[in-house]
Amino acid sequence: MTGDELSFKEMCARFDVTPRTLRYYEYIELLQPRKEGRARYYGPREVARMTLILRGRRFGFSLEDIRQWLLIYDKQGSREQYQTWVEMAERQLGVLDEQIRDLQGARDELEELRRATAEELSRMG
Repeated sequence: MTGDELSFKEMCARFDVTPRTLRYYEYIELLQPRKEGRARYYGPREVARMTLILRGRRFGFSLEDIRQWLLIYDKQGSREQYQTWVEMAERQLGVLDEQIRDLQGARDELEELRRATAEELSRMG
């Protein structure tokens, strides 16, 4: 292991992911650590990719979307790649906006139910 590499355990701890998650990302080839026997070592490239994977998951992207995002990241720079990223982001922003509207509706409904129930409770004495 070199000084700029993380072990499997260190990678899990750094990103607060389970070993199962990390192995799955390797299995679907989102990550490709250097292997020495059964040991795995993650260099700066894999750390950067994991950062992007988790960011993508936080934004609600599917793993396939993230795979495309990583391809763009790996080849960074071309106008076509940036255009693809912008389109992916615009599509996901629409999904997130819809989720926000749905959550706001559920929140409003819950708040109204709580208010009505509290009124009923106060009438009961």
